[in-house]
Amino acid sequence: MYDFFVTDYRGNKLRFVSESIAWAISIGCAITMAATVPNPPLLILYPIWMTGCIIAAGCSYSRGSFWLFANYIIITLIDSVGLIRMLL
Repeated sequence: MYDFFVTDYRGNKLRFVSESIAWAISIGCAITMAATVPNPPLLILYPIWMTGCIIAAGCSYSRGSFWLFANYIIITLIDSVGLIRMLL
């Protein structure tokens, strides 16, 4: 496991750090959502979550991972619709 992280970090430091940030955003949003149910602060969480998804999409693109890239783009689009609906 250690070698995997070291190899990944050495392969592309910017992507490694970006993926770490996206991961932290994802975990932070999930914890916040779970801790604030049934009334999570979606107006705050949606933009933060979508930022993490966009970062992850960029990293997936950099890796050449089409399906992961497509997943993050679709999630961002779906959540954009949710945010717009919530604001209207």
